[in-house]
Amino acid sequence: MQQLGLDTQSFENLRNNECVYVDKTEVIYRMITGGRIYFLSRPRRFGKSLLVSTLEAIFKGKKDLFEGLYIYDKWKWEEYPIIKIDWAGIIHSTPEKMEDSLVLYLNEIAEDYQIILEAKSAGDCFRKLIKALHKKTGKKAVILIDEYDKPITAHLTDSCLETIKTNVHDFYQVMKNSDEYLQFVFLTGVSKFSGLSIFSALNNPQDITLDREYVTICGYTQEELESNFSEYIDRAAEYLEMTREDLLEQIRYWYNGYTWDGKTAIYNPFSTMNFFENRRFNNYWFSTGTPTFLIDLIQRRNCADIALNPVVVDGKIFAGYDPANIGEVSLLFQTGYLTIKKIELIDGRAQYMLDIPNSEVSESLLTYLVQAYGKYPDEQIAELRRKIHRQISDCDEPGFARSLEMMIATVPYDIHIPQEHYYDSLILMWMRLTGFNTRAEEHNNLGSSDLVWEQPGLTVVAEIKYHAKKKINTLLNEALKQIHERRYYNKYTGKVLLLGIAFSGKQPGCRMEVLKRT
Repeated sequence: MQQLGLDTQSFENLRNNECVYVDKTEVIYRMITGGRIYFLSRPRRFGKSLLVSTLEAIFKGKKDLFEGLYIYDKWKWEEYPIIKIDWAGIIHSTPEKMEDSLVLYLNEIAEDYQIILEAKSAGDCFRKLIKALHKKTGKKAVILIDEYDKPITAHLTDSCLETIKTNVHDFYQVMKNSDEYLQFVFLTGVSKFSGLSIFSALNNPQDITLDREYVTICGYTQEELESNFSEYIDRAAEYLEMTREDLLEQIRYWYNGYTWDGKTAIYNPFSTMNFFENRRFNNYWFSTGTPTFLIDLIQRRNCADIALNPVVVDGKIFAGYDPANIGEVSLLFQTGYLTIKKIELIDGRAQYMLDIPNSEVSESLLTYLVQAYGKYPDEQIAELRRKIHRQISDCDEPGFARSLEMMIATVPYDIHIPQEHYYDSLILMWMRLTGFNTRAEEHNNLGSSDLVWEQPGLTVVAEIKYHAKKKINTLLNEALKQIHERRYYNKYTGKVLLLGIAFSGKQPGCRMEVLKRT
């Protein structure tokens, strides 16, 4: 079997070491022959750096690396001078360190071309390097910028954000003034921030983030997964003692589900390859970086429901973002915790339904939310999952009541919100974390239940009540009465558990009733 090449994002190394490379050169060829200046947004660890490295090899004229790939006999192979800027390799902890690091970075590129830059500022170095490359080689320069937004996203909540924004703006502005010396420009990152010169200048770079022609440029389609990793699929199926079909279904459930056109499902490449390497389903992508700033934002704005339920937005959300005032939906989408699941035209305008892409993201995000809301220690999350799952399955009313008490006791006073909506979100997070297929606001013709979750052989219909002063029994009576009066259970077959959950102030309680059909 070919190696997976998990430890490299270099196209040249992948090809020289005969590692698996999913051929993206057909869509790359379409891009480099159809335009000149592009921007692409994708979540972290989604193959952006490998894409940039592939473009670098193409514009360096390294034809031999592409033997057997789509582009091999179609591209006019010639070498261009290249300025590749990878912000992961540039210090940006402060504006001053960022400036010094950029100057050093650009001088190292200049040295590779035997060019001496007599300039002190990063902007002047960039400008002189572009012009000097053209003068020395007689060709226009290719500029490839990976993680263009990294210095901004690293300082979203810092006091130096405005200074960083200004410095980044001035640096990128150089490309506008050097347009006559540029052959091709490609920038990639996580977010499309407004107010930066790359989006207001540069002859309006083509944003291909949601372009149907380029939705497969990063990540794997189902066909690519099965054709490029066939041996790994068989190996994992044998190791896990599963059929190939069942294994593929599980891989799809865990790591597929990203879409940028509402139709073409894409696998997370980082998680997928880690699974094939380890032959174990796990939260690979999510565990590479705790989304602390996301969880903090969700807590501050009390908007956990946005991360747990589908949300419908219009196209304005994708136009650009103010880094100093980015909305929670925009941030969740840009960072990969929400993806486009469906696009509909309503009165001629596109409406986008966003939702969590797959099980990996859902389970991991919910774990962090429960920990953030309830301050629950890491080592107890797994035990909590097993305990609540057993209590629901066994209709253990006293046990589940104790779990509710534990949950509410761990919620810090300063994030306690005396609203029913708050408790709806909190219970929803907990129940999804236990492994039930939990849905909020499940409708019938008489109304909608607060929560429904299920497992084979059992459906739970839950109603949640909150009041600052009413007694627990009164609230539980109201909850069960509402379930019966509005017949929330009518559409379900098999065993149905009716569950009333109530909070009198901070005091929780529950009541369980197995539905008896007449």
